[in-house]
Amino acid sequence: MDISIQEFDALDIYELYDLLRLRSEVFVVEQDCVYQDLDDKDSKALHIIGKKEGRVVAYTRCFKPGIYFEEASIGRVVVDEKERKYGYGHDIMKASIKAINDLYRVKKIKLSAQTYLIKFYESHGFQTTGEGYLEDGIPHIAMVTA
Repeated sequence: MDISIQEFDALDIYELYDLLRLRSEVFVVEQDCVYQDLDDKDSKALHIIGKKEGRVVAYTRCFKPGIYFEEASIGRVVVDEKERKYGYGHDIMKASIKAINDLYRVKKIKLSAQTYLIKFYESHGFQTTGEGYLEDGIPHIAMVTA
């Protein structure tokens, strides 16, 4: 998988379409969750895109501190269902954390994790904080790096 890091303005229409398609396939269709994915935050995000044979198979969007949370943050972590067996989720998270550390010069990162993925995020240095909550009908918990 090839990973690129891009500001919103650098995305071409095909990349944008592919990443929005992937987000919709997983978050709306696979997880059977009706929610507003296009939330006016993509233009403020750093987009971490994993491609395999020219197709977007993994993705996150990252924010500098103060945009989404007080801390820098990672969101919309997604991997194509057919590609999950290859560890691309770990690859895209490592690239996202490195991008935040390098570009924003901060170590503390916050995310809103689906609770079934707690162990996955713990393997990348995140720890749960606070109480769990429902986000779009799915159990979540806040997690931060130390």
